[in-house]
Amino acid sequence: MLGQRIAHPPSTNFNEEFELPAAKRSKRINSTTDTSSQPTSDGEDYDGSPRPTSRRNEVADSEAENDDEEESIPQASQTELESALPQVKTDKEAIAEYEATRVAEASLDLQGRLGQRKWVQGKSSIYVDAFNLALETVLDEESHLFDEAEMAVFQNWRDLSYEGQYLYVRLFLRKTATWHRINRLKYYGDIADLDAAVTELLQTYPLPEATATERIAPGEAEPPKDTVLADSFTFTDSSEGYIDSLEEASSLLMLEELKSLAKEAKVQGKNKGELKRALRRTSQKQGGLGWSGLKRSDTEESIRSEYSVDDDEEDSLSNGIGTNRDPHFVRKILSITGPCIRLSSAAFKLFERVHLVFYRSTEWTEKSLTTIILARISRRNFPNYVVSRSTNIFPSRSTLLEFEASIRTQFAVDNILEFNGTVTKDGLYKVKDIFEEVYPRWLILLAEEQRKEDRVYESGEGAYLRRFSPAWVYTRIVHKGTYVLGRFKEHKREHQLLAELLNQRLFHAARRGAWYQRKALLEEHYMWALSPHEDRSDEQQQKHWKRIALSTCENGLQDRECHLIYHHDLQKRISKLERQLKVAKRHQHDFGHVRLAKPIERFVEGTRVERERTPSRNGRRRSSTDLAATTINNSTRRGGKTIWLDPLESHGECSVEAMCLSHYRSLGWKGYHSEGGIIRTLFGYLFYDVLFTYVPNVFQTPFQTCPLDLHTDAFYPSRLSEINQRLNEISNGQGVEILKRVYEEQKEKQTCVVGIDWGFEIDDLVEIVECFKEEALSTICRVMAQEYQQRGGGIPDLILWDKEKGEVMFAEVKSENDRLSDTQRLWIDVLSGAGVRVELCNAVAREVVRR
Repeated sequence: MLGQRIAHPPSTNFNEEFELPAAKRSKRINSTTDTSSQPTSDGEDYDGSPRPTSRRNEVADSEAENDDEEESIPQASQTELESALPQVKTDKEAIAEYEATRVAEASLDLQGRLGQRKWVQGKSSIYVDAFNLALETVLDEESHLFDEAEMAVFQNWRDLSYEGQYLYVRLFLRKTATWHRINRLKYYGDIADLDAAVTELLQTYPLPEATATERIAPGEAEPPKDTVLADSFTFTDSSEGYIDSLEEASSLLMLEELKSLAKEAKVQGKNKGELKRALRRTSQKQGGLGWSGLKRSDTEESIRSEYSVDDDEEDSLSNGIGTNRDPHFVRKILSITGPCIRLSSAAFKLFERVHLVFYRSTEWTEKSLTTIILARISRRNFPNYVVSRSTNIFPSRSTLLEFEASIRTQFAVDNILEFNGTVTKDGLYKVKDIFEEVYPRWLILLAEEQRKEDRVYESGEGAYLRRFSPAWVYTRIVHKGTYVLGRFKEHKREHQLLAELLNQRLFHAARRGAWYQRKALLEEHYMWALSPHEDRSDEQQQKHWKRIALSTCENGLQDRECHLIYHHDLQKRISKLERQLKVAKRHQHDFGHVRLAKPIERFVEGTRVERERTPSRNGRRRSSTDLAATTINNSTRRGGKTIWLDPLESHGECSVEAMCLSHYRSLGWKGYHSEGGIIRTLFGYLFYDVLFTYVPNVFQTPFQTCPLDLHTDAFYPSRLSEINQRLNEISNGQGVEILKRVYEEQKEKQTCVVGIDWGFEIDDLVEIVECFKEEALSTICRVMAQEYQQRGGGIPDLILWDKEKGEVMFAEVKSENDRLSDTQRLWIDVLSGAGVRVELCNAVAREVVRR
């Protein structure tokens, strides 16, 4: 990473306890709108690698105070397909608005409803249609990926009533690992007979014997429990016979119900979590004495309930038989909740597999399910491009299953190294064992993929498809394995692996810069002592390996797929090694043309507004001391938004960025507070032709605003010649011409193109391009082309230009106690290295006004 010095690996401080700082994050990317900069715990940037959908392992939020589970949909990062589709309204109001405008024609089939845009409440739904569109598309084009038993499941799905399908799809989009109380499913507007729909989903369906054999994937002893189809299946499970733990049962209760139960059990707690913990403690301590338990006379319904207690059980409870009261409390809770259902794991995983094949992604959400239809029926204009949906993304069923298994294995590795804080020694050993299992299979698949690249794929065709090869995931696991080998001080093996990773050019090109950096570090500091001296003294051996390290850095700079953000660190290491090797000055590399300039610091004084907090939720009035402390904390906490008075806009309230922008305007600069919006817009204009150049498999619907691989590291190498040609045109001063041409062609249609904000005035954009040095603009566009997803964030807040001086400047605005993030530092280094002026604008409160 540019500007980040690669120090000696943590293993140089090795000790038996493997003490490490806490992981940088406890959860993977969870933003639904911006994943522009998400570093992993080992300092790498997220490169769009497929990640597992861990929804089946979710546990209901037992601490939540909101008991309304309607639309409790898990949050997930934006998928590649969602990123490529236009920004359309996908909330409940938008969907209701679309469906309410459809003419009521029940005779239309799926394609008719999509083509004529007609829905009928209670007879068709956008959710069911989107679900069925995915299923039918996959079965029409890629049915070879499913065996006889799975095809029988699909046939049983088709035979379900509309209401049964609707209920299943709505549960499919919710917390699928949780139980749902039937009496609280609020779909009465679309489901006339809820009991019949539930009964249909609970029905057991026989399945034919599958002839396909399941192969065990490396790194995984066997598929997860309950995810493989047997001789029969159900779409949902019933709570009868499944819910047997107090923790699972208590999560079904609403807060008031839990309070009532806790009162009878004579336990106390301040919130739902405390009440549940207190109830579990009481259950474990008591053996059945002190509470009469569930009696048949409690309610009339309990007499008929399948959860009622029989005479023998009641007698045993009253006599204190048993080590705890868990079964008793479970029956009591289920008598309150009534019957519950959840999605059956085997059928759910099968439909997940269908969505993986359809969306070409391991991540999808409710928005994934509806956006494609909403985009289709919206009145938008899209670029002209060739739609190409390959039907051989997974050549066989075994490849698809191995890919799924590799995703689970990758998640197990990430769970150890990234998601659970400090990595333990046992955890590192587990990751090493997984790596050793995966490594031989990785070598085999690597050779197969290279053969296909040489003989089967046409130019650029395989770049995006390779992301769905198990070898793609295994490459990432091998990459993680190098980290573990470094922790165990097995530097010779680590060096060998890094060389193998660099020798292949098919997978994870975005990491090549990091591999060059690490390999050079090992060669500089460790390899001289781990390899044969061959009659060389220690000093000669060290110089020998430093020359090898120097060659590695030079190869990195010459590698076309080594991203620009790594060049600065490689250049620094080259300069250091040449000094240590006493290379003649005339033979040393000169990197003076890219020497970074530190951002100029500017202090802007203004008037800050502070608001007093409202009284607390419990109604208690705050004392003056409390309010003063709150005001101080609000104004000084790091990262908090502050309010200022704009000196150029009648002292109206504004953000700190707007206040600083007014200051620059008073100095004669024009500018925008765009936080990267201008850069993304310019990139969209200047690379419009490149974005929509034909590349197989990246345009799978007619409603995309960008190719599917734009947010991956496959975008740059797949269009290397086109990108370099466009960069040369920009360097030769043709940027304004390209900008105006695309504007004239697309402005009237307001074409949906990723990054382009048609709200920016074309005259301003032209002036900005004219003020940019051609090489600087070309460098910025290269960074965006190489890592569009990761570099979308961190761009300085303000872009400023002075037409008379012909100068562009960026300014990063900071309030008190704000600090630069890693991504912001990286962009400052990129801009400075390109010769663009960057200022760090510190807002200082000359006066504080309390309102």
